[in-house]
Amino acid sequence: MTKHALLPVLAAATLSLAGCISFGATPPDTLLTLTSTAQIPAGQQQNSAAGRSLVVTVPVTPASLAAQRVPVQVSPTSIAYVKDAQWSEPPARLFARLVSDTVAARTGRVVVSQVQAVGEANDQLDGELRAFGLDSTTREAVVTFDAALSRDGQDGTQKRRFEVRVPVAAIDAASVGPALNQAANQVAGQIADWVGR
Repeated sequence: MTKHALLPVLAAATLSLAGCISFGATPPDTLLTLTSTAQIPAGQQQNSAAGRSLVVTVPVTPASLAAQRVPVQVSPTSIAYVKDAQWSEPPARLFARLVSDTVAARTGRVVVSQVQAVGEANDQLDGELRAFGLDSTTREAVVTFDAALSRDGQDGTQKRRFEVRVPVAAIDAASVGPALNQAANQVAGQIADWVGR
């Protein structure tokens, strides 16, 4: 076979392989995110000189929440994932940002990053996001956060568990986003009331 005769054969082989090769999972039509119901108005200035600032760290999570998929507790010992539901970024980061926005808006406290907090007197909110998904047995969206608050100038750490459950009509991609957003906002509001000014 000549060089020119091989070209159509190679082209046909390449095209037939193109349908078999995948460079990753097909992304869902939409990605889920969280939106705070408490927002600081645009243009409002905050100053940490007026009081202690607060650092909100990204919470630690179990392995089931490290992915960007939405877990469903099927039984006490098994977890599945909601089909076609995926977060825009890891849920722990979305939750930390939501808590930061809510605390700043509801308490007037300046929320800063760990880098910005260097050299300032500040409180720090750490914790573990224990649940952030659906419970199929009760048909609820569940957000459980174990918070640890260290206040500057005070000995010890305060700990408290926050949990909110919101009913869902169905365990599917359309229902999970709004229900988890509502539950996360309620938890963030409770945290803001606890942290205070």
